Amino acid sequence: MKIKYISFVLALLFLSFLFQACEDDFLDRKPDDQLDEEQVFTRYNKTNQLVTDLYANIKSANRPLVFFNHFNSAPVTDECEGSTAEGSLTNKFNTGDWSSMGMPDRSSTGQYWWDLYAKIRKSNVILEGIKKYNTPDNPLEPGDLEKRIGETYFMRAYLHFLAARMYGEIVYVNQTIDPQGSMNFTRESFHTIVEKISQDCDSAYARVPGKWGGSDFGRVDKGACLGLKAMIRWMAATPMWNGGNFPNDTRSFPNEYTYDQTRWEKAKLAAKAVLDFSVEGQTRYNLYTDHDETDFRDDAGNNKNNSKVYTRLWNLYFDMDAYMQEAVFFVTRDKNQAWQGDVYPPSWGGSSRQMPVQEQVDEYEYISPDGYGYPIYSANAETDGYDDENPYEGIQRDPRFYRDITYHGATFKGNIINTAEGSDRIGASNSTTTGYFLRKIIRESWNRDKSFDINGPPIWRLPEFIYIYCEAVNETTGPTQEIYDLINTVRARSFMASMPPAVKTNKELMKEYIQRERRVELFYENNRIWLCRLYLEPSSTTELAKEQAWQAAGATNDMRSVNYWPYPKCQRMINGMKPVEDPDGKIIIGDKRYKMQRFFIEDRVFLTPRHYLFPIMDDEIKRSPTLVQNPGW
Repeated sequence: MKIKYISFVLALLFLSFLFQACEDDFLDRKPDDQLDEEQVFTRYNKTNQLVTDLYANIKSANRPLVFFNHFNSAPVTDECEGSTAEGSLTNKFNTGDWSSMGMPDRSSTGQYWWDLYAKIRKSNVILEGIKKYNTPDNPLEPGDLEKRIGETYFMRAYLHFLAARMYGEIVYVNQTIDPQGSMNFTRESFHTIVEKISQDCDSAYARVPGKWGGSDFGRVDKGACLGLKAMIRWMAATPMWNGGNFPNDTRSFPNEYTYDQTRWEKAKLAAKAVLDFSVEGQTRYNLYTDHDETDFRDDAGNNKNNSKVYTRLWNLYFDMDAYMQEAVFFVTRDKNQAWQGDVYPPSWGGSSRQMPVQEQVDEYEYISPDGYGYPIYSANAETDGYDDENPYEGIQRDPRFYRDITYHGATFKGNIINTAEGSDRIGASNSTTTGYFLRKIIRESWNRDKSFDINGPPIWRLPEFIYIYCEAVNETTGPTQEIYDLINTVRARSFMASMPPAVKTNKELMKEYIQRERRVELFYENNRIWLCRLYLEPSSTTELAKEQAWQAAGATNDMRSVNYWPYPKCQRMINGMKPVEDPDGKIIIGDKRYKMQRFFIEDRVFLTPRHYLFPIMDDEIKRSPTLVQNPGW
C-alpha cells in the first residue's frame, strides 16, 4: 500500500502542476525571455508548456464540483437546492434570471461560449505552430511530441464537445482565426459536429498511449478518446437530437433531428469499445470492488456512521485504485477544504451551501423482502414495508443513499443529526432548507479546519458507459440478459439488490431502471443538468401529465407535496422532508419521537424551448452577425 500511495502522490503532484498552470495564452502575452512564435515552436520545452497550459484550460471549462463558480450544477436541477451564498448564484438560474445579455457567474468561470472558443483557439495555435515550424521532439524522451499532438487533438475535440453540450449547434473551428479577419461564422448541424469531434478523437487515439503510468497517470490516453466518442454518440442518439418533440423548434437544422435508429447503433458500438478496451491483453476498465460487505470503516479506521456507509463507497472517490480502474477521464484538486465546510451541517461548523431535495431522495430504491430493488413509489412498496413517515431506516434503502445523503436521524461523524431542533434544524442559520445535507464525496475523517485538497468525481467513469451501452441495446433490440447482468453488476458493486426479473422482458421498465440508475450512481457528478435536457423531460407529455395531476392534488402546495409523488421531472419545483413530533413516531432522537412529512419548498422557472440550450451572448452575435441565436432566446 505504501508504494501505491507514493504513486498516487506523484500523480497528484504532476496533475496539480498540470491543472494549476498559468491559464494566460502564452502567445498572447510577451514572454519573459522575449521569445517570438518561431522561437517558441522551435523548442520542444516551450511547446510542451503550451500543452500543459491547455490542460489547465480544459479543467476550468468543466469542473465537476464547482461548475458554477463555487457551486456544483446540482442546485440548478432537481438534485439539490443552493443557498444564498455567492449572490444567490444558482437561485438566479432557477428563477429565470439569466439571458443572452448576462449570466449569473459570467466573469468567474470558463465554460461559456467565449471562453470555450478562446481555449479552442489555443489548441489550433499549438497544432498549426508545430506543423509550421517543424517542432523538434523531446531529446530526453523521443516520441513525446507525437503524444503532445495527440493530446491537443483530444482537447480540441473535448472543448467542442463542451460547447455542443451547452449550445447544441455550434461552429467547429479547426484553424486559427485572424482576429482582424471575417467573423461570419455559421453554426453547423449537431450531427455534423459529432462527426468532426469523432475525427479529432481518432487523430488523438492514433498518437496517445493506451495507458499512462506513474506521475503521468491522468493524461489523455486512448481510453479517454474512446470515452469522448461514446459520449457524443450517445448525445446524438437522445431525444433532443434524435426524434424528440422539441417545442417551437427554430434550430437551424430541425429536419436532421428526425428519429434514426442507427444513431443508437453507433452509440452502442462506441460504448462497447470503452467496455472492451484492453491494454497489453488486460481489460483497461473494471469496477472498483475493494473491501467487502462487512467493512464500514472510514479512512482513519473508525466506524462513525452507525454501519450505514460501506468503506467501498467511502473510498470510491479517494482510493487511487478506484481512479486507476474505472476513471475514463478525470481532473484532480477540484476544491479544497472550504468546499467540505460548505456542505457540512452547522453542528460541525458547516454552512450547508448545497442541499439534496426530495426529488433526488425518492430515486433511491428500497430492497424488497423478495430480494430485489424497487422504487419507493412502486405499487408494491407499501406492502413490502415502505413507510413515508419512516422512510430512511424503516426499510433498507439503496446503500448509495446512506453514502450520499445526511438525513434526520442519520449518524454523521459519530453524532445523530436532528433537523427538528438545534443548529441543524430546517431553516436555522446556515442550515438545510430541504431537510437534508449533502454527504457524497465528503471525507468525514478529515477536519475542515485543516488544509487539504479534494478530488472531484471523474469527468467520466465506467458505469456511465455501461449505462450508455445498455440503453443503446435496449433501444435497438429490447432488453437482454446481457444488459440486465451488466446493470446488476454496478448495483452489486454498491451492495444493492438486483433489478426484478420482470425487467428482462419489458423495454419500458428497463428504460426506467437505467434512467433511475443514472440519477443514483451519478448524483452530484455534473450529469443531471444535461440529462433532463437531452431527454426533453420538461416538455415530455408524461411529465406534463404528472405536473397537471400534482396541481390537482390539493388546495395548497404543501398538500400537493404530500398527496402526489413521485414528483414530475419538469424542473419547475422542488420539495423537501421535515420531521414532525408525534407520540407514535418511529424515529427516536433523544427523548422525542418523530415522523417525517413532505413539504413544498419553491417554484422554479424552466421555459421550453428557451432553457433547453444556453444562449449565445448578444455581444458574441454582434461580433458575428451570421450566428443564429438558440430557440427561445
